Amino acid sequence: MADVLAIAGSPAHPSRTYGILEYATQLISEQGLETTIISVRDLPAEDLVYGRYNSPALEKPKELIQQASGIIIATPIYKAAYTGVLKSFLDLLPQKALSGKILLPFATGGTIAHLLAIEYALKPVLSELGARHILSTVYAVDKQIQFSQEGSIQLEEELAQRLHENVGELVRLVNSVKVNEQKLSVS
Repeated sequence: MADVLAIAGSPAHPSRTYGILEYATQLISEQGLETTIISVRDLPAEDLVYGRYNSPALEKPKELIQQASGIIIATPIYKAAYTGVLKSFLDLLPQKALSGKILLPFATGGTIAHLLAIEYALKPVLSELGARHILSTVYAVDKQIQFSQEGSIQLEEELAQRLHENVGELVRLVNSVKVNEQKLSVS
């Protein structure tokens, strides 16, 4: 069971969005929490396109969401909105699938002009799915994320600092949830 589930909403791999998500899960793991990444692009396209709510391929992702205390949702911004593949996946989740979860949205885009896309496009959908604790979005412009020749990710210092702060807040909140759950199980 993962403490934090990271959902990659990029239709491409490798991608800057996936790279920043891997970087974040490494930071989380270094602080003692279990993480799992699922990539929506790896789910059967026909299930997503045809809205197959009862697809066996969706059982594991739904179970991982249910078990996680924290969820990171990462997406590139295309045409002023998050990806269609992510939207298709979110549409197939149960009505209150994100209730009680701590969410941290990540987004990448070609320019700063797409910064508010998460606010007006993604956050309302997350709220509709029951999310009430959504942390500040980490938005990165593509030029802030580079890959070395070995394939490792290189983040601009300002982006790395914001990412560390927001991931640190997620870790603190997930740890407090775990402590409260342990207290309840002892009672």
